[in-house]
Amino acid sequence: MSLEQTLIGEAYVGEKPEAAHVNVVLGRKGGPVETAWVTALAAPRSGHVSFLTILQPNLPVKPLTLFVNKAPIESDGHGNLTWGPAQAGVARGVAEAVAEGIVPSEEVDDLLLVAAVWVDPRSTDERRVYEWNATATRQALEAAVNGLPLIDDVIAVRSEPWNAFYRPE
Repeated sequence: MSLEQTLIGEAYVGEKPEAAHVNVVLGRKGGPVETAWVTALAAPRSGHVSFLTILQPNLPVKPLTLFVNKAPIESDGHGNLTWGPAQAGVARGVAEAVAEGIVPSEEVDDLLLVAAVWVDPRSTDERRVYEWNATATRQALEAAVNGLPLIDDVIAVRSEPWNAFYRPE
């Protein structure tokens, strides 16, 4: 597989408040994803500071991944969950996607990834935040690479929308 276009994926894993909702945008250096990546890194906003995702100190994950928090940091505990277990989960999810061939390892140096990550300010369970963000990141990348969801799946449930915050009775 050769990645020639920008790919977008989404995954929601777990149960509130520790549930992980991850959106990914994967693209080549030199393209629109690089522009978005650098702009987000260079333009922090109050409560939203994008940062390079690392597996360990001085070991960024590849493809280089920009972690963008979707929920503004509301407390020290919320910040620690975002920068700690959520980031570690995203790093593991990316590394697993590469190890499993979802993202081609021979292309990682030419790619950039943006991971937009929701960490609920009410979260308290570090292990769930970590595990569910790892799973959601890997699933979002798999969805992006495989062009999921299929349009037939979208059309099949078009009159039954629901999400974690709304479910009609």
